[in-house]
Amino acid sequence: MKPVRVAVLAFEGVSLFHLSVPGIVFGVTPAPSGLPPYEVHYCAPTPGRVRCDQSMEIEVPGGLGAMDNADIVIVPAWNHPENAAPEVLSNALRQAHARGAQVVGLCLGAFVLGDAGLLDERRATTHWACRELFAKRFPRANFLPDVLYVDDGNVITSAGTVAAIDCCLNLVRQRHGADVANRVARLLVTPPHRQGGQAQYIEQPVPSLPSESRLPGVLEWAREHLSEPLSLDVLAEVARMSRRTFTRRFREATGMTFVKWLAAERIARAQLLLETTDLPIEQIATEVGFSSALSLRQHFAGQLHTSPSAYRRLFCEGQHGTSE
Repeated sequence: MKPVRVAVLAFEGVSLFHLSVPGIVFGVTPAPSGLPPYEVHYCAPTPGRVRCDQSMEIEVPGGLGAMDNADIVIVPAWNHPENAAPEVLSNALRQAHARGAQVVGLCLGAFVLGDAGLLDERRATTHWACRELFAKRFPRANFLPDVLYVDDGNVITSAGTVAAIDCCLNLVRQRHGADVANRVARLLVTPPHRQGGQAQYIEQPVPSLPSESRLPGVLEWAREHLSEPLSLDVLAEVARMSRRTFTRRFREATGMTFVKWLAAERIARAQLLLETTDLPIEQIATEVGFSSALSLRQHFAGQLHTSPSAYRRLFCEGQHGTSE
């Protein structure tokens, strides 16, 4: 398989965590079947020693030229989002995007993509703590403050710290399919796909009631019974809670309503079946719990802005492309 080239930007005060995440996700060992080799290179506007946010110094041998032939360019969280990125960096990012590279802004790295003009008229997100500054700095972006990550036209942005892992796993999923991404996630001991969004993390207390520990098990139960007619009453009974208590705790745990969560879970399962099977759309709709193929198509279009058939074609073309 042809290696996938990744360029990760380093700069003074860079997040050591974000700097490490791409190498951890793309270089997971042992590499699961279906994951091609990834070459992760680090670059800086000025090569040399760079001090990270944890007061560690690292040697960055390459300059921004590493972006010239990268398939993916990743910008970690920018440590001064109120300050514009240097023009030399903006130019390098614009050139990388123009020739077809995926350009990724992790957390506050979205500000750097905005400074390069890559977020104009595109959907984007960043850490919830800087949402007001982001909306003010980049009014032409279609700002989505509550999502964990968003991909719009080969420009990808993610939310806070750990969402960097979600974002990189999604890149694996895009390029190599849900099955490969799931195996990478298992090796990293992390969920392959977190439903919900930043709303569940915005200054909310950590659940402490013993009864709340039952909720994760209930969600797993629901995922195993997606083809069945599920409702709040059914899940509340499984959780042994009143409907009112379950509704409140469900919202606290997922950051969304039960109806929205269920639709997202069914669409995620449909994506997996579209990627890994040749089942007809009508059968997939039944397998994941939609009342009809039309209902599946409507929900699919609402969440992913495409049709199941187009998604399957695009995935098959992407899989073919990665094996060349």
